[in-house]
Amino acid sequence: MRSSAGVSMDYDPPGNRSLIIDIKGNSLDDGPGIRTVIFLKGCPLDCLWCHNPESKSLKAELSWEKEKCIACGTCANNCSEKAISAENRYFIDRERCNLCFDCARSCPSQALTVLGQEMSTDEILAKLLRYKPFYSTSGGGVTLSGGEPTLHMEFTSKLLQHLRSERVHTLLETCGWFDYTRFKALVLPHVNLVYFDIKLLDAAMHQRYCGVDNDRILNNFMRLHEVSSSGAFRVLARVPLIPGITDTDLNIRGIASFLHERGAREVALLENNAIWFDKCKALGFENRFTTDDPITGLYDPERKRAIESVFMDMGIKVL
Repeated sequence: MRSSAGVSMDYDPPGNRSLIIDIKGNSLDDGPGIRTVIFLKGCPLDCLWCHNPESKSLKAELSWEKEKCIACGTCANNCSEKAISAENRYFIDRERCNLCFDCARSCPSQALTVLGQEMSTDEILAKLLRYKPFYSTSGGGVTLSGGEPTLHMEFTSKLLQHLRSERVHTLLETCGWFDYTRFKALVLPHVNLVYFDIKLLDAAMHQRYCGVDNDRILNNFMRLHEVSSSGAFRVLARVPLIPGITDTDLNIRGIASFLHERGAREVALLENNAIWFDKCKALGFENRFTTDDPITGLYDPERKRAIESVFMDMGIKVL
């Protein structure tokens, strides 16, 4: 499986532009109220179960959805590198493809799409502020997600500043792997709520399944949780429940103890969502799981209830 982990912490292109995967409106699942979610491209982690594998790479990518393809041959005729053929395992020879995207621009059924579009803060704000009345009446706002928004620290900072000046509620979703000093200076003053993922407490397990160790992540959470006591912002720990990996008794008890010892009083549990499974094929690579693996199915509600009780027994409210 490809790896995007280990992105340099020096990566942070200056200016007002960044690579955006999608801007999703009318969301009710990414924070309070009605929200618009901005998905930025690039992540320093390489989680094997990533729900948005198209967000890992820092570059624009080509996606092919077999179900939409009408086999018209237009894309192959427009490919200067002859990288497209039905004989290829995933339709596109990724080694030959030069990412010119002529095929996607000519595809009549939109089976071929470009994942990642460079946009400026002004372009994004023009889209977002049209929905300001919906944010205000519903208690909603704008959520920055990914990928990892903190890989684009300057861009994220500028966008959040503009939103706060418009009195729009701001939420940032993060894997926690960032330079805390820069985050505190550039992002934290402009965010109302931070969703902070804690996946695995054991460093070796985190390295194995996420591509990096978790020292920086845990330290960042502790520092953020401590300064959140000022009331200027709120930080919420979230735990993805991945069967046999993050939802083991040992890991759940470990995370619950970690949060309890820091005085955290609430946590969100994210049920495994297998929509990512077919996304990998659309991007032209395999994942290590098979269709009969529990990770590719719906999450067991009884198991979730058992996990909830572990946190509640430690006085931690499950949201």
